[in-house]
Amino acid sequence: MTPTTPIKKGPNLGAIVIITLAIGANLALSWLMAQWSYGWFPPQASTAAPYVDNLFALETGIGTFVFLGCTGVMAWSLLFDRADKYDESYGAPIEGNTRLEITWTLIPTVVVFAIAIYSMQVNDKLDALGPKHKYAMGTDPLVGAVEDPRATVGPIDVIARQWSWEFVYPNGVRSSELHLPINQRVNFRLISEDVNHSFYVPAFRLKQDIVPGSVISFSVTPTKEGRFRLRDAHFSGAYYSQNQTDVLVQPQSTYDDWLKTTAKQPLQPGLSPGNELYAKRLERGDRGWATVPPAPPPMVNDPGDASIPHDA
Repeated sequence: MTPTTPIKKGPNLGAIVIITLAIGANLALSWLMAQWSYGWFPPQASTAAPYVDNLFALETGIGTFVFLGCTGVMAWSLLFDRADKYDESYGAPIEGNTRLEITWTLIPTVVVFAIAIYSMQVNDKLDALGPKHKYAMGTDPLVGAVEDPRATVGPIDVIARQWSWEFVYPNGVRSSELHLPINQRVNFRLISEDVNHSFYVPAFRLKQDIVPGSVISFSVTPTKEGRFRLRDAHFSGAYYSQNQTDVLVQPQSTYDDWLKTTAKQPLQPGLSPGNELYAKRLERGDRGWATVPPAPPPMVNDPGDASIPHDA
């Protein structure tokens, strides 16, 4: 009896074509999703914004590729490889595939390390664009001013309270809205008069917590004219969501004229939306959960105008 010669099967060309097309479509959709992610944010208004957006777009693209890849394999199995109706038998046993296990271990490892390395590079770049220095309250306040020798404007004191903002400029002008010249590196001194707050301008893509008992030197370079929103991104009490104001990025000449004109104006109560809400609470009998009374409105030269819509 002649022994049977085993038949060698060649590669499954159909499967290779389908997998190649699926990977190509996945890459195209992932690239499109990464590009679309740029439109999910406010306009880029600082030198730091492009780096943050690029990192987010990369992570969005990779996440989309992984998500579509996993759900695509599951959908294929459900549609084309599922058992027949009423088939309750066990599937064929599959032995371990060392090559496959090494592959699906190495690829995620490489991807995670690549994201980590790129994230550290972006973080180093942001640290250079907006360096921070924290020093104890009561030390020489000029220390914060020389922490960023490249700053051409400032230091501007940013004072956070429950629940209002106050900005004090080098010439002594005080305002409830933050005015900044475009394309100039600005140095801030972040100060809290009560609890933790957070200086966050979404259009700048930068956020810095403000810690009571400390002064934090912080720098930013605005690159787009407009009216942008400053938010307290740290829970600081009942009305912290209302602790918002506007940041006006202006041409240098407009900024200089505003400083000169505002310096001649008398002090008056500034914006303090928390006080308005607290007054309504008292009118209703001060019922509900106990809350801290807001600090008095800051006395400023320019209270700003909360009715003007902001760009982002």
